[in-house]
Amino acid sequence: MKHPKSLSLLALTAAAALALTGCSSGANGAGGGGADGRLRVVATTTQLTDFAAEVGGDDIELTGLLPVGGSAHHFDPTPADLLALGEADVLIVNGAGLETFIDGAVEASGFDGAIIDASQGIDLDLAREITAEGGGAGEDHDHDHADAGEDHAHEGEEAGAEADHDHADDHAHEGEDHAEEDDHDHGDLNPHLWTSVRFAQGMVSMIAGDLAGIDPAHADGYTERADAYVAKLAALDEWIAAQYEKVPAEQRVLVSGHDSLRYYLHDYDIEFAGSILPSFEDNAEPSAAEIEALVAAIREHGVKAIFVESSMSPKLAQTVGAEAGVTVVDAEALYADSLGPAGSGAETYLGATERNTATILEAWGYTLDPLPSALQ
Repeated sequence: MKHPKSLSLLALTAAAALALTGCSSGANGAGGGGADGRLRVVATTTQLTDFAAEVGGDDIELTGLLPVGGSAHHFDPTPADLLALGEADVLIVNGAGLETFIDGAVEASGFDGAIIDASQGIDLDLAREITAEGGGAGEDHDHDHADAGEDHAHEGEEAGAEADHDHADDHAHEGEDHAEEDDHDHGDLNPHLWTSVRFAQGMVSMIAGDLAGIDPAHADGYTERADAYVAKLAALDEWIAAQYEKVPAEQRVLVSGHDSLRYYLHDYDIEFAGSILPSFEDNAEPSAAEIEALVAAIREHGVKAIFVESSMSPKLAQTVGAEAGVTVVDAEALYADSLGPAGSGAETYLGATERNTATILEAWGYTLDPLPSALQ
């Protein structure tokens, strides 16, 4: 696949070429080439970087590509990013067509390590069904993937037990295939998989299982940390569900900046009335007719507020809100594409998801229960 950004990425290679010369990557199943022999891991999004930190602990040397506030929809790696990728043993991607830049980055950096596609830890057919539904799914699907994390929670153990096969090599040759599949096979799939806490459990377990296979010497650590983190995610999911149960079904209607929260809305039976940008991406351009239709939908459903993601400008939402006569919550209201900066309370996936839930429910006029002890 040749993405339009590939040319600029290849141009950046010249700036990093000397630094990359002589660097080698590729996991060998017995630790990586980082400090103290630790596995050198690069993750794309801020959420994946957080997942990798939780699972990898001190056993990995971790670099995140996307900065806080950055969006994968329009990201260009810097020479420093390409250098880090070229030296890495492992690359963790979201998959599902999110990182359109990644094939060019892999080519430009010379990365030849193992690729972990976190989207393979969940049921992508179910994700496509949710994407096609257009909003909250109702009771029929409410618990279809409630046990996603539990289903995958033991994958780390299994991968560690099977680590005698060359897991790293299996993934090392899949980089181009993943990139091509993401671009061509997932066009009907909303790529914001992590917004579902239930899907996040499967993604975390996928990361743990693959890391255990790539680096069997630390397999037990990856598995134990993943199990503990998945338990926290399960507690978070239960707490969020209990908060939304306070809201009558007809009042659970949401409008966002772009179509980023589809899986979160599905999990808690929230109707998606529409978004300012009618797209999975946060840099699309709505037509006048689409804006008019959204204003009509807001009025028809009695929507109380419009929520703008932290990666977007609130200006268009403010125009729509003024026309529809509803409040726009735009002070970095929702952390969907990126986690938050230090001091925001959204620096981690757990914190960002808790904060998003509080922002929505408080704007709707509801008070939240205290977090369970496992999350405090």
